[in-house]
Amino acid sequence: MNLGLREKVIIVTGGAKGIGEGISQSLALESAMVAIVGRNEADNQKCIEKIHATGGQAFSFVAELTKPEECARVVEEIAKYFGRIDGLVNNAGVNDGVGLENGSYEKFMQSLHANLTHYYLMAQACLPYLKKSKGPIVNIGSKTAETGQGGTSAYAAANGGRNALTREWAVELLKYGIRVNSVIVAECYTPLYEKWIQTLENPQETLQNIQNKIPLGNRMTTKEEIGDMVTFLLSSKSSHTTGQIIHVDGGYVHLDRALL
Repeated sequence: MNLGLREKVIIVTGGAKGIGEGISQSLALESAMVAIVGRNEADNQKCIEKIHATGGQAFSFVAELTKPEECARVVEEIAKYFGRIDGLVNNAGVNDGVGLENGSYEKFMQSLHANLTHYYLMAQACLPYLKKSKGPIVNIGSKTAETGQGGTSAYAAANGGRNALTREWAVELLKYGIRVNSVIVAECYTPLYEKWIQTLENPQETLQNIQNKIPLGNRMTTKEEIGDMVTFLLSSKSSHTTGQIIHVDGGYVHLDRALL
């Protein structure tokens, strides 16, 4: 499907692994020029090699997004390299397990920097370029903001912030024609998810129990399905969609559990 993204410069933070890789690959299949921002050059290059193998275009930009100055620097580097920026996907982050009982002020603030603050800083740095291109923003979020999870206060708070910023920015940026939406992830199978499952006592049994609770198909969401929704929201095919918090989760968060 031609979504009109050919040669569009799209930044994807954390775009080399897991969900971010799925987003980068989906964008590349639509002939976008994907600017992958991550802290590890080797990871970036692995993803780029996969994209090049399918005929896509992707480029590596290394930055530690927990450092405010790095956010500003990498955006300027990307803008200088391409001459423009046509869209931003805020994706980088990690469920770091900073809870209420086992957390601390220092850990909580570190988690907000790792999971929320750079969403704001990247959007702010990109804004002058997005005004020119009327380029959209997509924020990736997690069900934890709505359902809770236990033992992850900081990550849940960060994701609540991501949802709030999505709506706030959609309002503030209306006058520039910049659309802002969010894609919420529930149970998506990634290498990080696999690593977590393997730490449990009965990993395969636990995985099956989780899948059984996902209404549509009793299966995990794929990173490709997340990527395809993000790509659609960045395209002109979603030209009248803004301020939306869209769950790509097989009905996991909202459908009646009596269905299962």
